[in-house]
Amino acid sequence: MSKTLVRSLFRESSAQAALKTQLTEQTRDNCVVSGLVGSALSITIAELFKETALPFLLILNDKEQAAYHLNDLENILGDESVLFYPGSYRRPYQIEQTDNANVLLRSEVLNRINSRKKPALIVTYPEALFEKVVTKKELEKNTLKISVGENLSIDFVNEVLFEYNFKRVDFVTEPGEFSVRGGILDVFSFSNDEPYRIEFFGDEIDSIRTFDVETQLSLEQLKKVFVIPNVENKLMEENRESFLKYISGKTIICLKDQEIVNNAIDALFHQSNPGI
Repeated sequence: MSKTLVRSLFRESSAQAALKTQLTEQTRDNCVVSGLVGSALSITIAELFKETALPFLLILNDKEQAAYHLNDLENILGDESVLFYPGSYRRPYQIEQTDNANVLLRSEVLNRINSRKKPALIVTYPEALFEKVVTKKELEKNTLKISVGENLSIDFVNEVLFEYNFKRVDFVTEPGEFSVRGGILDVFSFSNDEPYRIEFFGDEIDSIRTFDVETQLSLEQLKKVFVIPNVENKLMEENRESFLKYISGKTIICLKDQEIVNNAIDALFHQSNPGI
């Protein structure tokens, strides 16, 4: 049976129609869905996401389960609509062992929400949600927006990147680095999988494109970019809030198993506050 046929069967079912009605009502109540086995959960969520055009947050029981459904959802909806929100630590609450790749993914999600682009379906798990995030106000204050045609000196950008604790190198290879060669600025923001190459003509932004760090070849022309520092940096820890406060009030929150998620959050709380 083809993927398209399976999705159409889900879409046309009376249960799916009832769910859609429930989620789009002005006064939506909590609802419980049972009997979804394996990829049926992913297909159901994906079809609801497409039909309602609302942001979704899917909370799975653990990281492995989140990765399984993330793969399903990316196959159904594409990478652009589905985002993964992981924990930033290699081990739960080992503060000194942050994982740069995960910090990048977390920053991408925060940037997507803050940039008011089209709604996304965010996949996560308890350990990731337990970590507080920088507030929207703090993130906006620490975001450098650069657009083609804008008047902006390369010296000013250089100073801002130093303030953001970016490291100046000969060639960028990972988030948090930048390099300057004549009128060309390469910067690896924590909000994108590839670094940006920004070309200046005097004090005007002439072009912006992403590029491959291995081949140095251009990938995509862009009109506007957001350069974001490491949102897990200790210098940005003063103003933090729950990720659930960060997301839009219109977001549909789906939990695979509420009891398991609650127990995992409680366990993490006691782990981080052993005296309580």
